[in-house]
Amino acid sequence: MSRKEDVLVWFGHSSYFMQIDGKRMLVDPVFSGSVSPVPGTNKSFKGTDIYTVEDLPEIDYLFITHDHYDHLDYETIIKLKTKTKKVICGLGVGSHLEYWGYNPQDIIEKDWHDSISLDSGFTVYTTPARHFSSRSLQSSKTLWMSYVVQTPTMKIFIGGDSGYDTHYAAIGEKFGPIDLAILDNGQFDSTWRYIHHLPEEVLKAAKDLKTKRLFPVHNSKFDIANHSWDTPLIQITELNKEAHIPLITPMIGEEVLLKDDQQQFKQWWVGRK
Repeated sequence: MSRKEDVLVWFGHSSYFMQIDGKRMLVDPVFSGSVSPVPGTNKSFKGTDIYTVEDLPEIDYLFITHDHYDHLDYETIIKLKTKTKKVICGLGVGSHLEYWGYNPQDIIEKDWHDSISLDSGFTVYTTPARHFSSRSLQSSKTLWMSYVVQTPTMKIFIGGDSGYDTHYAAIGEKFGPIDLAILDNGQFDSTWRYIHHLPEEVLKAAKDLKTKRLFPVHNSKFDIANHSWDTPLIQITELNKEAHIPLITPMIGEEVLLKDDQQQFKQWWVGRK
């Protein structure tokens, strides 16, 4: 893939690769086939593990939104060590990577409401999320994040995991309009609404962010909640008939052309079991 292409490739759930204005970024990669510390549990759906770390090019910036197992995958992170130039994460998350052998000088840890100047025209703004963190028996010892990534030509919101709250309106007011918002839509439950969006709240958050396009993720690869695998995509596309926000809904591995706002996507989940 030429660095001149501006593309996004989704790997299922909340893992995706972005190449924008010559820089290569990777977000919350999980290629081990599981999101549980217990072997043989919480395995990925058949047919969704079609990519490996070996398929990836060198990564300029690896973004980690928080340290849950479905966003920070030990097996994947270990394999990425020789391919990754810089890691961007919230306070405390870098300790995991340091323990796993990453050079501390290659890890950029930040609090909310901060900024990181990466290169000419590239700035990352660290923004809040309404979630929590946990790994093993420790809970909320590290910080969960969202990010606004400003490139020379685009502004992208990396949402991580979050429940709906007033932080979206604040982010939209400060940084909007956003060219593309990537928000979690899946693994939801009415009792979890303070840490994960319900589909209608994904659309509310997108409007608050003043986004031009919306990519709903956190679905289609792992069975973590008590809903069918296709429910998140069915519900948000139905609800969006009133909201009219351009949706990005690629299949795993399908190239999203980041600067083509006319690109169309099939409802590929219809009729699949």
